[in-house]
Amino acid sequence: MQKIGYYIGLFIILSALLFLTSAYFPAGFGRLPAETAHPVNQTISRVPDPREPVRSEYQPGDIPDLCDAAIRDANTSFNRIAATPQKDQTIDTTLLAFEQARAVFSDATLPLSFAGYVNPDPVVAAEGMTCEEKTSSFLVSTFTRRELYTALKNQTPRNDDEARLYNTTIRKFERNGLTLPDDKLDQVRTMSMDLAALEVRFNTNLNNDNTTLEFSREDLRGVPDEALATFRKTDNGTYIVTLKYPDYLAVMQNAEKSETRKKMYAASMNIQAEENTRLLENAIRLRQEIAGSLGYASWADFRIEGRMAQNPGNVEAFLSSLKEPLKEKARQELSGLLTLKQAEYPGATSLDPWDISYYNERLRLQKYNLNEEEIREYFPLDVVLPGMFAQYEDLFSIRFEEVKDAKVWAPEVSLYRIANATDNRTIAYVYFDLFPREGKYSGMMMSPLTEGRMVNGSYHIPVTAIIGDLRAPSGNVPSLLTHHDIEGLFHELGHTLHESLTTAPYASLSGANVEWDFAETPSQTLEEWTWDPQVMESISGHYTNHTQKLPADLRDKIITARDMDAGIYYARQLMLATEDMEFSTAKGPVNVTEISDALHKEMLGIPPVEGGHEPAGISHFMGGYDAGYYSYLWSEVYALNIYSRFKQEGLSNTTTGAEYRQWILEPGNMQDGTVLLKGFLHKDPGTNVFYERLHIANVTGSTAGSGGQN
Repeated sequence: MQKIGYYIGLFIILSALLFLTSAYFPAGFGRLPAETAHPVNQTISRVPDPREPVRSEYQPGDIPDLCDAAIRDANTSFNRIAATPQKDQTIDTTLLAFEQARAVFSDATLPLSFAGYVNPDPVVAAEGMTCEEKTSSFLVSTFTRRELYTALKNQTPRNDDEARLYNTTIRKFERNGLTLPDDKLDQVRTMSMDLAALEVRFNTNLNNDNTTLEFSREDLRGVPDEALATFRKTDNGTYIVTLKYPDYLAVMQNAEKSETRKKMYAASMNIQAEENTRLLENAIRLRQEIAGSLGYASWADFRIEGRMAQNPGNVEAFLSSLKEPLKEKARQELSGLLTLKQAEYPGATSLDPWDISYYNERLRLQKYNLNEEEIREYFPLDVVLPGMFAQYEDLFSIRFEEVKDAKVWAPEVSLYRIANATDNRTIAYVYFDLFPREGKYSGMMMSPLTEGRMVNGSYHIPVTAIIGDLRAPSGNVPSLLTHHDIEGLFHELGHTLHESLTTAPYASLSGANVEWDFAETPSQTLEEWTWDPQVMESISGHYTNHTQKLPADLRDKIITARDMDAGIYYARQLMLATEDMEFSTAKGPVNVTEISDALHKEMLGIPPVEGGHEPAGISHFMGGYDAGYYSYLWSEVYALNIYSRFKQEGLSNTTTGAEYRQWILEPGNMQDGTVLLKGFLHKDPGTNVFYERLHIANVTGSTAGSGGQN
């Protein structure tokens, strides 16, 4: 999540789609977008405990104490900077001191907020979410302090790096109202704090939601035994099914009874419906008021300024150019699914939303003879994970090493050290928490826990976590993955490598703290590896015999079937991006459900479920992707351009990999994304590869791929 006036990081959800989107395209879910100046050859400033690089265990009461202490310490540092006599003010005593203080604050509080999303103890988790709300408010107050702003603004940078930090920092203050008179600034500060609180409460509600449904064995007819074995059984023999992704997908793809699928779908469209709908609509009104007070025509104008898209007009032109081609493509695919339904129900005249996953899976079986459970057998997690690491170790000159006996917050969590291959120097740590449990965040995401930066001539080690909701092991059967699960893992590893391999000198500009519509580029780039035949084979191994690789005929069928629902997938992506832009450009009260329902019918030609409130369950709208959901499609243009170079030169070409590390992963936000892309591609990115990927004709007037310019 990106908090107002702060860099991407307080708690960043860089996931693909919320798990609910799998109701439409389970096979495709997972996507839900000058030379580097800082090589790192120094010693490490803070060598973390290799078994516990960040604190993982908390008792009730610990987090509130630690959170309050971090706020007090940061406030003391900021007060000192603001009170520095003008004669003693320098870049070192103001700008660099401020940057260091907020980096220390981030390191202290990110793990605390993170605990709110993953800690098994509900009391500790609640305290983590409360800390996130406190830190959000504190950062709003920090970036609206006039005396702090004045002390920083009066400085003159000494070099290009300091100029970059100076410009981005001052811009954050000014975008929070520091150019306004005091009375207007006070209003913006209050509204921004209120907005931050609404966003945290929205996501807390989602995180705490434990909706379950109870079904008989007959209700679940068609659901594979492997999935049933993971459901909790009651004493009377019924099954308790959650809305966590593995449960939800198993039912929506396989349950033969339409009524069962309808109940699951309706429940998924009503997660925290009443409360979160209210919170979202209140947030939209607050955003309008904040944008207006700051002199912007809309929230979208405020948010998109300074991004690669440049302005809402470019975003809307890009989305509009895709609408008709994708609507037509989706309608063709849905027509094929209706034909399957009519073979089962001769009188059927239309599809219902809860039919799409089910008949899509039937089509995969009929047309490609693909069975999801058969595919899973060749992708056990204990083969896929090291196989995924192996793809990038030589390519980026790094090594992954599991930390044995690591101290973690739950028994199923694992920890890996990332080291430079040349000297075995630790450069990062990454946690993996990949199975659902009660109270844990639902979906896949990457979260930074500490940020990379230079400290006293040495580099501070970044730590990240990848969170997932893969099917958990059951009995003697290990965790088995769908191909779409694998895409999700590669996606999140792309974010992690962006955070882990950074060499940027400042925490606020390191790793994934780039323009929002560039942040998904590394993740969507790595997804493409999962469709390469050699890669698919190398990361496979039957769970009963790891030497038994994915058969070539099955592999080829998976690849051939990749785009069987591409129209539905991208039409839905476009629907959500358009929905977000309507929310973000609106003036006056907004009925989010009404807008969502209308776009659902327009894009898919199918009425939404009656009584549903889908926006209430989409964390992106209150998690940093407001006026930014377009970035998934926008960044894919860049990702496909990058991958096309790898494809041409070889997916294991270490020269290309070194350039990718140099230009895309290391710089962070020390240069604009357009400069980094051109540095790696040796040309401006084009749109042709994107439209080829969508299997639609190139659309004139599209602006993505060239920083908002045709």
